[in-house]
Amino acid sequence: MTSVASTPKSAPAVNRPATPPPSSARRLDEAVARARDGAARLLRLSLDERVALARAMQAGYLEIARDSVHAACAAKGIPLGTPLEGEEWCGGPWFVVRQLRLLQQSLLALKHTGTTPLGERGRTADGRITAQVFPAGTIDGTLFKGVRVDVHFQAGLAQGDVDASRARFYRGAKSHDGRVVLVLGAGNVNAIPSMDVITKLFNEGKACVLKLNPVNAYLGPYLERAFAEAIRPGFLSVVYGAAGEGAYLAGHAGVDEIHITGSDRTYNQLVWGTPGPEREARKREGRPATTKPVTAELGGVAPVLVVPGLYSDKELAYQAEDVASGLTFNASFDCNANRVVVLPRGWALREKFLGLLRAALERAADRQAYYPGARERWERFGAGRGSPIGGKAAGSLPWTLVPGLDAGAAAEPLFQEESFAPIIAETSVGSPDPAEFLADAVRFANDRLWGTLSAGLVVHPRTMKDPTTGAAVERAIAALRYGTVTVNAWSGLSFAFGTPPWGAHPSSTPADIQSGAGWVHNSSMLEGIEKVVLRHPITAMPKPAYALSHRSAHLLMSRMTALEERSSWAKVPPVFAAAMRA
Repeated sequence: MTSVASTPKSAPAVNRPATPPPSSARRLDEAVARARDGAARLLRLSLDERVALARAMQAGYLEIARDSVHAACAAKGIPLGTPLEGEEWCGGPWFVVRQLRLLQQSLLALKHTGTTPLGERGRTADGRITAQVFPAGTIDGTLFKGVRVDVHFQAGLAQGDVDASRARFYRGAKSHDGRVVLVLGAGNVNAIPSMDVITKLFNEGKACVLKLNPVNAYLGPYLERAFAEAIRPGFLSVVYGAAGEGAYLAGHAGVDEIHITGSDRTYNQLVWGTPGPEREARKREGRPATTKPVTAELGGVAPVLVVPGLYSDKELAYQAEDVASGLTFNASFDCNANRVVVLPRGWALREKFLGLLRAALERAADRQAYYPGARERWERFGAGRGSPIGGKAAGSLPWTLVPGLDAGAAAEPLFQEESFAPIIAETSVGSPDPAEFLADAVRFANDRLWGTLSAGLVVHPRTMKDPTTGAAVERAIAALRYGTVTVNAWSGLSFAFGTPPWGAHPSSTPADIQSGAGWVHNSSMLEGIEKVVLRHPITAMPKPAYALSHRSAHLLMSRMTALEERSSWAKVPPVFAAAMRA
């Protein structure tokens, strides 16, 4: 069986997928006009009609799934039939097909019960309401044994508030009279534009104009085929272009709202205008350049806090590879890629863990640095620092571990900016005492690292079970100002599951946007969200599909996509068979 380590170091010659040309101003105007007409029509759809629409969009995506994966592999230099192909199944069809199934489930629940599905309730260490959103069914619980995701709600909300606000658009008076959202699609993960559109269409009942990013605009013709049943009545329009076309649409009188997945620079340009004195004056005076509501997901410097504990060699190695996999997935071009490992100062296992992290990166295949500007960013953030690993194939960059950074270095760029390059840093704070380490690590993550999107903890089960250290872990989870906090797994899992909301911690402001504002996915249609918390076993067998050493991810994720159409038990055995070959 082919392993990731034996994947060819240089991809064979491929035919890059064709990219549609930028849409003309006339075409952009027509797209907005159709969406305006469609917005009123969308508002009038019954729940049955919305279920039928979601089902049609799901069926359409399944029809283009394999072709779209092959196009993505060509664009990213991934040889077909290798485990790396699994990333494109995962970050494309699986995410989208699953989200559309879950939304059908929620819409049917609204029809029959008047509300959306939600699991057991609880309270956080600081007394806030929680609700379980994953597993979303018995098959989820079987395939992801021991994994649980809860939503933590904002302080001051009572259980009645959570229930009353859930699926507000569908319960009682409509919250708008037909709106058009400009969705500025992400160029790195092919599912993101679809998932953002699906959230706006179904969770909020808003028509969309989707402008694809030039990096993955080749996906557009596939989406136009897949979502034809949404495009035909004007619920969705797909257009093309770069910053100029995006600015034209953002200022269009027919566009009511804007949603961005991208960088804080794009957000600030849109909301506050061109860099310079005028922008700063606008920020000081609270005079944004646009009065349209803007939601956004903008990335960040994601930390992993490794809590000292009684780890076995196997557990430490598993977690080191998991941390590395959270860097290498999608060639490190992820908004939630692991960027800074925070270890206890004076920890006896520091060198061992860093050695295991290096060894894991050595097992990772070289990847094409397909995202524009990657080499320049790597040279700015990582060249001459740390220990580059691999990167011998044409067009690739080395995985780079930069250890021993001073946690007190105020101007450290790897703390203050998202590199969007294959670089991971390490720093140490606190002491080998778990409670002291966690207190210092949380302060460091909250106050020194840029961004509020996702953070991870590595915690031994015994540490969690001990009353004193377990309480310290729960306090840390409650205190971390991140939209997603994970225990013993990469945050990409929570992104994938569809039921958990995905977005930045709500502490940001338009003037200091950090990782963004608003939530997507969220198939239970919850409001008042403070964060999402995913808990995972210290090790798992079979390993998750994002693991860099996974040997059958391409088989597994194509079968997972097929399973998600209806979540049928009949399709579980082939999934297990592929998973056990990992």
